[in-house]
Amino acid sequence: MYRRATSGVRSASNSLTRLSSSSPLVSTPAASALSPSASALNQTSRSRSFSSALRSFRVCSASARWSHGGSWRSPASLRAQARVSAPVMERLERSYASMASEHTFKDLLTSLPKPGGGEYGKYYSLTALNDPRIDKLPYSVRILLESAIRNCDNYQVTKDDVEKILDWENTSTKQVEIAFKPARVILQDFTGVPALVDLASMRDAVKNLGSDPNKINPLVPVDLVVDHSVQVDFARSEDAAQKNMELEFKRNKERFAFLKWGSTAFQNMLVVPPGSGIVHQVNLEYLGRVVFNSGGFLYPDSVVGTDSHTTMIDGLGVAGWGVGGIEAEAAMLGQPMSMVLPGVVGFKLDGKLKEGVTATDLVLTVTQILRKHGVVGKFVEFYGEGMSELSLADRATIANMSPEYGATMGFFPVDHVTLEYLKLTGRSDETVSMIESYLRANNMFVDYNEPQQERSYTSYLQLDLGHVEPCISGPKRPHDRVPLKDMKADWHACLDNPVGFKGFAVPKDKQGEVVKFSYDGQPAEIKHGSVVIAAITSCTNTSNPSVMIGAALVAKKAYDLGLMVKPWVKTSLAPGSRVVEKYLDRSGLREDLNKQGFQIVGYGCTTCIGNSGDLDKSVAAAIEGTDIIPAAVLSGNRNFEGRVHPQTRANYLASPPLVVAYALAGTVDIDFETEPLGTGKDGKNVFLRDIWPSNEEVAKVVQYSVLPSMFKSSYETITQGNPLWNELSAPGSTLYSWDSNSTYIHEPPYFKNMTKDPPGPREVKDAYCLLNFGDSVTTDHISPAGNIQKTSPAAKFLMDRGVSQTDFNSYGSRRGNDEVMARGTFANIRLVNKLLKGEVGPKTVHVPTGEKLSVFDAASRYMEAKQDTVILAGAEYGSGSSRDWAAKGPLLLGVKAVIAKSFERIHRSNLAGMGIIPLCFKAGEDADTLGLTGHERYTVHLPTKVSDIKPGQDVTVTTDTGKSFVCTLRFDTEVELAYYDHGGILPYVIRSLSAK
Repeated sequence: MYRRATSGVRSASNSLTRLSSSSPLVSTPAASALSPSASALNQTSRSRSFSSALRSFRVCSASARWSHGGSWRSPASLRAQARVSAPVMERLERSYASMASEHTFKDLLTSLPKPGGGEYGKYYSLTALNDPRIDKLPYSVRILLESAIRNCDNYQVTKDDVEKILDWENTSTKQVEIAFKPARVILQDFTGVPALVDLASMRDAVKNLGSDPNKINPLVPVDLVVDHSVQVDFARSEDAAQKNMELEFKRNKERFAFLKWGSTAFQNMLVVPPGSGIVHQVNLEYLGRVVFNSGGFLYPDSVVGTDSHTTMIDGLGVAGWGVGGIEAEAAMLGQPMSMVLPGVVGFKLDGKLKEGVTATDLVLTVTQILRKHGVVGKFVEFYGEGMSELSLADRATIANMSPEYGATMGFFPVDHVTLEYLKLTGRSDETVSMIESYLRANNMFVDYNEPQQERSYTSYLQLDLGHVEPCISGPKRPHDRVPLKDMKADWHACLDNPVGFKGFAVPKDKQGEVVKFSYDGQPAEIKHGSVVIAAITSCTNTSNPSVMIGAALVAKKAYDLGLMVKPWVKTSLAPGSRVVEKYLDRSGLREDLNKQGFQIVGYGCTTCIGNSGDLDKSVAAAIEGTDIIPAAVLSGNRNFEGRVHPQTRANYLASPPLVVAYALAGTVDIDFETEPLGTGKDGKNVFLRDIWPSNEEVAKVVQYSVLPSMFKSSYETITQGNPLWNELSAPGSTLYSWDSNSTYIHEPPYFKNMTKDPPGPREVKDAYCLLNFGDSVTTDHISPAGNIQKTSPAAKFLMDRGVSQTDFNSYGSRRGNDEVMARGTFANIRLVNKLLKGEVGPKTVHVPTGEKLSVFDAASRYMEAKQDTVILAGAEYGSGSSRDWAAKGPLLLGVKAVIAKSFERIHRSNLAGMGIIPLCFKAGEDADTLGLTGHERYTVHLPTKVSDIKPGQDVTVTTDTGKSFVCTLRFDTEVELAYYDHGGILPYVIRSLSAK
């Protein structure tokens, strides 16, 4: 199906060509570019003040606060934003006036002419470097290069950074560090609330250190989309969306008022109110600039976000990826991101998809291929003749699931398809013309009508799109793809297999078990594999008109033949933007979805993040107390165990049309080729092939139904909100007035009693093991986002403060309160801890006493006794969502180090950002092979002076039982060591800004 080549980066010319003589960049031998002494952030700079951070900030890293011109925002909103941003913009304009004479690369500033005369503005020209290495660089790396040149001040971003990127063919294999400054930051409310809580608390800390709290303000555009709070409490009714929104506001009034305060208290911040859509779809359809034109200065759009699936914007040719909340907060405040220059996997696409194959089938196939190839910490760049066969929405679907295949980005360079999408989504002709002109002039545009110059990649993959077949993924991981034709056999294998990612260990004599119950007076039954949740949800697919229209056509054809979804299946439709509703209405197909129970339940993330709401009481009661394994089928990107719903132990990812099909079948235990979905009104069997629309049929409806005017009308009033939002009152102060009685917003303890000098490295001696894990422990296991179980420490905390169980809300909604979140750390009901010897649940063993306690209670015991703790883990520790609370929570539980076989990229960064030591076992070793049980006491032999520590060095760990083993220190950069010295990235920023 696909071909793979894993040779190293293709060799560049034998002679290292340097910049032209006119360039101010000094020639540097390759060796010196890689040496520690040449690092932009060497040992000396670890303790260097951050005081010049603001000084280096220029107009080129700011932007207007609106994306597509004034008509797209409400006048009131524009006036407010202009008023808030004016002081910042005035300072920027003053600094821009002197920039040309000061900038290291001033000779590269070039005018971009308009076709009819005049100019769009100035930009830093890559072609003016006259360096042949640029032509071999992947397009994604060229964006890093432009950013380094534009932001080069020889303090935060240096000439060495520029040279390392130019010499990418050689440097990318050597773990070299560069500084990167994204053009903007994007947040959603689950991660945005704790980010704002941190910023508010940082203002207090700066004031307590005797400095100006207003130094804590975003210096780049920040967009926060409130999309993660809506839950599917009501479904299968025309008023479900309105009822869910009303309940959303009732539950989250404190949080939403806090966000509204933040939108005015902090400069350069836009908050998109609830009910507008999913952050990534709004980013794709509206917020994404592709190219910034900021006061006549042009540069590529780039973004980091506090959600793993920020990568969806890569489908638009915008470099974007997910980071932890703490890293995003630092980026907002002008701190450059320190990153290892990534390798880039070139993924060539040929051919075209077969009849009946969807973009979802393609992305699940790509995910499996890339997961097998190994792309953690790398960019993936797609190219080839097959690109012309993929719509922008198809590309965005593939880019969206970058976290599932492990890449930092899944990048699609801008081409003609991108430009057409920009026009479709309402960007003006002049804006699109400017984007194309800039990218062509700066050698960042792909024109497949012209001969393609071969680019260098770290490794190569190739896929013939014609070999992709219909599939789904599950039952517990996104990359466990199952061809649709094999699904029935795979399901039965899962029932047979031992408990694991592909097993439930159901005895043969129990596999035919049936539970009968009464639903609304009708007889009903549930078996292994019965579908109880069918959700068209998630940014992954609801941004793609082809699969949404396809799902509606399946619903229509089924209804016309007399097939109906069983009433006890919880069906829902949660579009990623209001545009979906408009084109479903224009097509006339929305009514057909309604007839099958797929009424719109809200505009935001729902089932995919665990906001699926309760099952009907009769269904829940039928499952409760049995070993029945019911299923959920959703068009999402995550299906980890315990995430979608506590009672759905099997969860499958599928395209929206297949979600409807499985809802109709009522079970995942079906072979669609040989078994009917049901009996039609004429008494004949109806098979999936009888209701599956052709590609041509879908395309015709999409072409008729999806119009540019829909995008314009949906987004022109996006900041006006809705009556519920507009009625919220919020304080007008710049310092937040903390309410000690609030169970939603609480001042965190990170900065209390903070000193002006960094505390330095902390000794980890005779630490107990808090938890001993196997492979693939996700951030959902570490810090769940879903329901708060009534027997959990968090529930006890809330009930002690008068909160009833019906008002618990979710862990995700309470991330602004550290006291709730510390108790919710490791509270996942599917947690598998080796210390419990097979028992599943959020508990551990308190080693000194042997007692079995909740993780929070055990951690509290250790902290009261002033005893350090560590965590042992297997491979892929921290995979899943980019969740800063998965690092903050362990810190508050007293965890000093995590020793794992490997880490997910963002989570490792989050641990480093919170000052927790990430350590990796050496290849071929883990806790089991070393004979570690977790009952030992561990000492980490790390130097006590940060100047004696090197990124990636070997560290010896010893136990009180006489064992000794060597780990790799996963502080990967000098900057991360500086953060460790200060006790984390945020204390580092606070001290630096306060000292200015």
